[in-house]
Amino acid sequence: MQRIILLLLICLFPALPAQADEAALRERIDMLSKELEKLKHEMEDMNSRTEAIADQQQAVNHATAPGAQENASSQVSIWGYGEINYNRPTDQSRDSKMDLRRAVFGFGYRFDEDTRFTSEFELEHAVVSADDDGEFEAEQFYIDHNLTPNTRAKLGLFLIPMGFLNESHEPTRYYGVERNFVETAIIPTTWREGGVGLYGDTRQGISWDVGVTTGFYLGNWDPTSTDGQQSPLGSIHQELQNAKAKDLSAYLALNYRGIPGWVAGASVFTGKDSQGDPSVSLASGSRVTLWEAHTRWTPGNFDLSALYAMGTISDTADLNATFVGNPTLIPKEFWGGYLQAAYTFPLGGSRSLAPFARYARFNTGSKYASLPAGLNVDSLPTETVWTTGVNFYLNPNVVLKADYQHFSGDYPGDVNQNRVDLGLGLEF
Repeated sequence: MQRIILLLLICLFPALPAQADEAALRERIDMLSKELEKLKHEMEDMNSRTEAIADQQQAVNHATAPGAQENASSQVSIWGYGEINYNRPTDQSRDSKMDLRRAVFGFGYRFDEDTRFTSEFELEHAVVSADDDGEFEAEQFYIDHNLTPNTRAKLGLFLIPMGFLNESHEPTRYYGVERNFVETAIIPTTWREGGVGLYGDTRQGISWDVGVTTGFYLGNWDPTSTDGQQSPLGSIHQELQNAKAKDLSAYLALNYRGIPGWVAGASVFTGKDSQGDPSVSLASGSRVTLWEAHTRWTPGNFDLSALYAMGTISDTADLNATFVGNPTLIPKEFWGGYLQAAYTFPLGGSRSLAPFARYARFNTGSKYASLPAGLNVDSLPTETVWTTGVNFYLNPNVVLKADYQHFSGDYPGDVNQNRVDLGLGLEF
């Protein structure tokens, strides 16, 4: 390279006259050598700057990529999300609350191009102790492996692919301070099971996910508590904590994304819930089945979505007969659905404002199995919730939220109250 540059420099300088003496020739050669040395240093400096810019760009890409920051040498990635919420009932006799609702940290490791590990650990309500409401739990812990370019396998503790929220529940990815009631009361969020799954996509725009996992355990049902009224499946979810697994479950999820800006899909989960436990032998044939259908359309700055879910718990009449006199019997059927609309206003830079409105109806005990005369229980009332509010994004990964929720039913617990909500959410 140096020889080439030297030749170019010689060509650029005027030719020496034939009668030039030896001293003039040496002076010209010295000048060319100095120019060559100068160019050499400039090229070295340019290379250093190019490498520095490349390093900076790589750091920026990792920092702005949603869901992971990766160390290229160790293949370790980290990510996380969290939210702080404030709830103020319009009824001044009720308490206002502020809570570090959750702080989640994820860690991953890429063994090679085909095999990687994913985990998430969640801290709820800021403090974990025997005397506090806080929890610390493993939300995900699984191995993911590429089988073919379009087919992958997962093994371990993973989220069930149902609805919009269960797999994508970071606060920057949904509207409103609190997660919507249909995807918490009917579809328990965040719902995960231990097992094995296969998933992939096709050239026609169809993605699919199928697997065999652990399931629900009816022995966790507490008829003396209202937990089963707030979320029937949430109250018997095992969370892979010494989970009883004699009766395994199966799931299937399909989504179509062949049209830009539109997705439509459905999923189903089913499995026996007695787990061979003699304490729930009166419901030995009981089965949980939950299905849902959803669609979302995002033309331009609009975001329009709808979801409906229904669940059933079969063969519970004999077991419910032993619960009569308690506040919460096992429902035969429960359902919920919502319609939601939002519009995003760009504010310059990475900031944006997204007002939204959501109409939701759900019932956590719409039907009960028939009992002997005089022992039947009435269905629970259907709850209707209107939520209107706004998401203000400082950037795509940091959001400030405000909304107002209006209830017109009798959903159990202290959440059933008209209220103003404020929230801070983030993910990295």
